[in-house]
Amino acid sequence: MAYLSEPSSSLSFSSSSHLSNGSITHNIPSFSVPETGASLEVISLTKLSSSLEQLVHGNCPVFSDAYIVVEAVPVGVHRCILAVRSKFFNELFKKGNGSCEKEGKPSYNMSELLPYGKIGLEAFQIFLSYLYTGKLKPSPMEVSTCVDNVCAHDACRPAINFAVELLYASSIFQIPEMVSLFQRRLLNFVEKALVGDIIPILVVAFHCQCSQLVSQCVDRVARSDLDSISIEKELPYEVAESIRLLRHKSPPEDEDNEAVIDPFREKRIRRIHKALDSDDVELVKLLLTESDITLDDATALHYAAAYCDPKVVSEVLTLRRADVNLRNSRGYTVLHIAATRKEPSVIMSLLAKGASASELTMDGRSAVNICQRLTRPKDYHANTEQGKETNKDRICIDVLEREMRRNPMAGDVSVTSHTLADDLHMRLLYLENRVAFARLLFPSEAKLAIDIAHAETTSEVAGLALKGSNGNLRQVDLNETPIMQNKRLLARMEALMKTVEMGRRYFPHCSLVLDKFMEDDLPDLFYLERGTLEEQKIKRSRFRELKEDVQKAFNKDKAEFNRNGLSSSSSSSLKGGGPYKFRKL
Repeated sequence: MAYLSEPSSSLSFSSSSHLSNGSITHNIPSFSVPETGASLEVISLTKLSSSLEQLVHGNCPVFSDAYIVVEAVPVGVHRCILAVRSKFFNELFKKGNGSCEKEGKPSYNMSELLPYGKIGLEAFQIFLSYLYTGKLKPSPMEVSTCVDNVCAHDACRPAINFAVELLYASSIFQIPEMVSLFQRRLLNFVEKALVGDIIPILVVAFHCQCSQLVSQCVDRVARSDLDSISIEKELPYEVAESIRLLRHKSPPEDEDNEAVIDPFREKRIRRIHKALDSDDVELVKLLLTESDITLDDATALHYAAAYCDPKVVSEVLTLRRADVNLRNSRGYTVLHIAATRKEPSVIMSLLAKGASASELTMDGRSAVNICQRLTRPKDYHANTEQGKETNKDRICIDVLEREMRRNPMAGDVSVTSHTLADDLHMRLLYLENRVAFARLLFPSEAKLAIDIAHAETTSEVAGLALKGSNGNLRQVDLNETPIMQNKRLLARMEALMKTVEMGRRYFPHCSLVLDKFMEDDLPDLFYLERGTLEEQKIKRSRFRELKEDVQKAFNKDKAEFNRNGLSSSSSSSLKGGGPYKFRKL
């Protein structure tokens, strides 16, 4: 039988050069090229594969005699084929009919067949197609890619999850050659994927007893900065213990930080986490009064956002004793953790309490980027039927995108450009250009915003000019490691973001003019003398309008300053200015 055969590298008994057009009958002229025994066998197997493929066309194929219900969708199968191809199904069908019947045929629920893990509809259809034809179809894009347009989809979570589901199916239903193939495929993800995305690979490898895959995943996690609490919560005990022992033998580079850990302090922190697990916020308050540990010390809000009921998150927020924008040891804010969980109520609760959607992780991802990399096109574009629960994946992304549009002071300022949202250097360039134009259009207001942000002494803002900003961003320092460069650029971005935020808070009308200018007019007004005479005329007319907008915005902010008892001696640099100011940029 097939399940006793050796693993095949091609996973197909048909040659791609002899693929059929899908018809049931095939007429091959006998007077064509003389056939050897080997080539005749290939053609015969190809025809057999193509014929059997007709039996798995759609979810209700002809002559099916049983159903397997996957994600509430009944998939018709032929028990004789599954029994001869899989030892698991052979034993299952020998036991008799399924748990219920549909149209007089036995029906089996997929969730009842699985001792662990999950197998989605598309993954089961790919698996089923292989059982019938001996050919492995390509993964459907709608379930094996994410909705981030700039992602290469070579190691995003949907791509990993789809391979994980197929490994589960291959192992549980006992198809060894497919186990071998998908183990190799997941091995390719281990070094490319984010460490958080290694968790599902490690779980499936453990349950399917893929020792090589387990070993490589454990080594990757042990070398990473993934915290011990996440490891204990999300991995089987044996795996978590292996990682702990490996870290003990080969401590990370920041061993000095590990050496100062106070066991009593850690014990108090874990008590707070256990209280959160029990949904007992009153006990959390009691524990806080009995020790000097704060909610921020215990990263309690991070923990609740990741593992607790949304009501618990709301109750912890009402205590007003936790910083909603606090970063954990990995540089993640609470909103980043909530985006990873994809729970709309948690995300909205955090935003309502002042969580910043513009904060970036150490590798330059925002909360909306995290959600996009976790979401499949199938889930994002799914239509919600009346009376049914709205798709959570889309809600999370839409809520975060609206927040970025409402307060576009950081990297994702131009939400229409996914490339801008993903490219750290482009984000920095946008912010640098924005601050530079603020200095040009509103010099005194820009200086005041920088002073309020306490950024006047930082090298990130000092001497900022459009001419050299892009070159500085990509300069190469041979003594600077990638981590050092990343920290430098993120520090630069943080200073610029804070400056823009202060500008929005204290000079809202001037900031609106800058937003409009950066989005609509920057490319056109950069050089007023380029283009045809008609184009130059239009640009000069728009430039005059811009001067009027600048003056109006300045007057509005100045009037508000005066009403609030503040004074401003600033004046717009474009008052009476000319086009030469833009040509010098």
